[in-house]
Amino acid sequence: MNSRRVFLKGSALAIFGVGALPSWLSRSVYGADAADKRRKKILVAIFQRGAVDGLNVVVPFGEQRYYDLRPSIAIPKPDGTPNSAVDLDGFFGLHPAMAPLKPMFDAQHLAIVHAVGSPDPTRSHFDAQDYMESGTPGFKGTIDGWMNRALLKSTGPVSPVRAVSLGSGLPRILRGRNDAVAMNSLNDFQVRDAKSAATFESMYDTSLDTVMHGTGKETFSAVKIMQSIQKQTYTPANSAKYPNGRFGQSLQQIARLIKADVGLEVAFADIGGWDTHVNEVGAQPALGQLANNLTDFGQSLAAFYQDLGDRMEDVTVATMSEFGRTAKENGNRGTDHGHANVMFVMGGDVHGGKVYGDWPGLGADQLYEGRDLNLTTDFRDVLGELVSKHLGNTNLSGVFPGYNDPKFRGLIG
Repeated sequence: MNSRRVFLKGSALAIFGVGALPSWLSRSVYGADAADKRRKKILVAIFQRGAVDGLNVVVPFGEQRYYDLRPSIAIPKPDGTPNSAVDLDGFFGLHPAMAPLKPMFDAQHLAIVHAVGSPDPTRSHFDAQDYMESGTPGFKGTIDGWMNRALLKSTGPVSPVRAVSLGSGLPRILRGRNDAVAMNSLNDFQVRDAKSAATFESMYDTSLDTVMHGTGKETFSAVKIMQSIQKQTYTPANSAKYPNGRFGQSLQQIARLIKADVGLEVAFADIGGWDTHVNEVGAQPALGQLANNLTDFGQSLAAFYQDLGDRMEDVTVATMSEFGRTAKENGNRGTDHGHANVMFVMGGDVHGGKVYGDWPGLGADQLYEGRDLNLTTDFRDVLGELVSKHLGNTNLSGVFPGYNDPKFRGLIG
């Protein structure tokens, strides 16, 4: 596979693959003409690694069976107290730690899809994550990711930072023929020794090897873009306050890239810690392991939305997790690996304020294999709609090979 990917391992810059020199930087980052300044549509994907308990995140409080299955870890019905679910529509409610997202839901910029996930029955974290990132559930031979394939083919120059992942390595979801960059943070994206960097760049300037010349120049094009952003002081807008954890800071970095107008088209971040087999809930339902993670998750998403302001008109955020968890709590006040789950979709062109999907019910004869929330929406229905209607890539058979009958839910205007 001829791909050109630039990413960081620690603080060292590494170059992978070969390719031609892009002409995107033939003009300065901030000196583009008005046509080039037109805002691109941007898709941000967030992976909750570890299999989040969707039934305790978006609570079906309108079904008594939920409380029968979870006598010690269920989230109480909405009653206006900080320990109870936040009512969404009279049947579903948000975990109280997710209350910062309620204003977005009310403003119809946040949609929720329940009973959604991968049709593959695996309960292996590794396989399920791999399938969701490759976009080909049940097939292990896919070597690239759906998000890389979703990038539109360009007839002209493209930004070397059109696809960015926040992290130390490039995830499968962004691997492929299109360029993608991974970094821990914008400030780390540099060649530390300026003198060596100048020598290294000069070597590529004078090299007769045109293939390596292109790779080297593209690397330094990306570095120069990041350095131009680093020189600008960044303060989140609208009094937005990101949590100090890795996930919140990753979303802040993405917001910074979006506002810098450097040609970003897709971005990826992840957050772990969702494998709640033991003590998922603390002494009170709004406390404990799950609540702590959801506090970080909800506050980070809310800060991102607030920080971007009207730029959210061009941005759509989708969250996903490899599978859900058992409908019934286990003997350790936790939940085990399950099946269907919940996804959030946030953005300016999202038809929000609604919980989408066909609710399968939690009755004994309604559960998948008698133990898990049943699947009624394929995750590719959700992502395919975003790729097609938000990014404008209608070649869904190329983005999700083998998935030939998408069923959109009407999430995007």
